[in-house]
Amino acid sequence: MAKEYDLVIIGGGTGGYVAAIRASQLGLKTAIVEKEKLGGTCLHAGCIPTKTLLKSAEVYQTVKRSREFGMKVEKVALDFEKVQERKQYVVETLHKGVQFLMQRGKIDIYYGTGRILGPSIFSPLPGTVSVEKGNGEDNELLIPQYVLVATGSRPKQLPGLEADGKMILTSDDALRLEQLPKSMLIIGGGVIGVEWASMLADFDVKVTIVEYAKRILPTEDEEISKEMTRQLKKKGIQIFTGAKIIPDSLKKDSRVTVQMERNGELEELQADQMLVSIGREANIEGIGLENTAIRTGDGFIEVNPFCQTEEKHIYAIGDCIGGMQLAHVASREGIIAVEHMKGLNPDPLDYRLVPKAIYSNPEAASIGFTTEEAIEKGYKIKMGKFPFKGIGKALIQGETDGFAKMIVDEATDDLLGIHIIGPKATELISEASLSLFLNAIPWEINQTIHPHPSLSEIFAELSLSVDGKAIHG
Repeated sequence: MAKEYDLVIIGGGTGGYVAAIRASQLGLKTAIVEKEKLGGTCLHAGCIPTKTLLKSAEVYQTVKRSREFGMKVEKVALDFEKVQERKQYVVETLHKGVQFLMQRGKIDIYYGTGRILGPSIFSPLPGTVSVEKGNGEDNELLIPQYVLVATGSRPKQLPGLEADGKMILTSDDALRLEQLPKSMLIIGGGVIGVEWASMLADFDVKVTIVEYAKRILPTEDEEISKEMTRQLKKKGIQIFTGAKIIPDSLKKDSRVTVQMERNGELEELQADQMLVSIGREANIEGIGLENTAIRTGDGFIEVNPFCQTEEKHIYAIGDCIGGMQLAHVASREGIIAVEHMKGLNPDPLDYRLVPKAIYSNPEAASIGFTTEEAIEKGYKIKMGKFPFKGIGKALIQGETDGFAKMIVDEATDDLLGIHIIGPKATELISEASLSLFLNAIPWEINQTIHPHPSLSEIFAELSLSVDGKAIHG
């Protein structure tokens, strides 16, 4: 028997369940169709487990450096099994929390693959959702007024280097490692590749990065990329940029062997395992898009600024629409979509105001335009830059590498971008995010009292440095 809802969400990842909670708050009878587990990639195979592993790697390195802080710790050893147990505990705890939120919001959960059906006796418009369980059970039909597609993404495969889960890994596979390899070859020097490289190196794995672009983190500010390269090399990570892997050269025996083309020359690389991290592709197959007028482009669902598809009662958010594939972006898009359904006239998301975070060691974070982007857009800019070595709290913590950088419109004094690499950059970026949202100028930031000693003092110094007036620099 078909069940009626105001909203059916296909996909219970971060964007999907956040949208469901907001819909429940607005009085919409809501259901989620989830193929695997609530929380999606972010909770089970992305943000949360990787950051938990990164924390363990950080603690391991801190203990190894304990003599710098006056401690004598003998025979420091890594117990990777315990590291994985802690990761799983964190994931399971948060998973239970999401399940509780669904119960509290009276949000119905259907487990199976959600497929959008075309016009039928149930509805003159496409949008009825069939929940296909695939285990011999009958499909369930859900008849909603609105549909929200939040099916997420998966690791992109490199032809000729497809993952086998043993020698060639995706980031999903790497999370399931039972023991650490002695060496890892990482294909791709974007955010995912850099985070894994940093983590594995801090776990004493020999790491090599091969990046096709001229530099790692090619979408970040060039100075951030250069500093990240310097600090990763300081860890012993080997980095090749402007390099191309030759898939046909792959050999798998006790190790992975592959050739790399760089500067017109071939070089052979070997490692115990290979991690391919070249981006993510949308999960849009098999969900019934062909039964609708929904358009796709470059493998992603096309939407308007309010996340509506060509079928105005069907919305889509998160990784499946491309753009900034970040959990906090999917969450905001989900809220905008639901509020738009209810006629609340939400503001479209200004993607320039979205902070980006890289949880490697060192951390990096940014918001707004890079130097290159600001110049390309025709701005006449002035910049400030301040090193963490000039911040007392950084010295106290024993983390003085890195800097913060501010890009300002010379004509108006408006902030155009802020970029940070160094301790707690992913936390500090929130002040930058609020500053851009409120259209602050450097003077307003340096007039804000920052506690001493704190890492946040870098913002006061940074905003002063734009006009050459930094106190401690």
